Amino acid sequence: MRNAFRFLAAAAGLWLAATAALAAELPFDKAKFEAALAQGQPVIVDFAASWCPTCKQQKPIVQGLLKEKKLQPVTLFVADFDTEDALKKQLGVTMQSTFVVFKGGKEVGRSTGQTRKQEIAALFEKAL
Repeated sequence: MRNAFRFLAAAAGLWLAATAALAAELPFDKAKFEAALAQGQPVIVDFAASWCPTCKQQKPIVQGLLKEKKLQPVTLFVADFDTEDALKKQLGVTMQSTFVVFKGGKEVGRSTGQTRKQEIAALFEKAL
């Protein structure tokens, strides 16, 4: 019984350490987004829709990139393309599968419909 407990405790510790090392991926929250921009944090907004095949292609690429050490400081906000009308208007976004990248509180890049890992990685690195 003790060995099983130790194993579970060790596994939980490894899981916590692994998830703590990931860049943050959060559902869009206006207050958190504005605070991150005001603090000059590296921020990416991902406009996605559940029905979008391109968004579905992008998701595993994005999740893989967020695990990379160099992107640890980045916060990625996932904005629902179908409901975040005010944010779409504010940022001038007209299509789902759009990434908008911020560095120092200012937009430094954007992409729509990109599904190549190298291109998405280069875009995300502009936030750093």
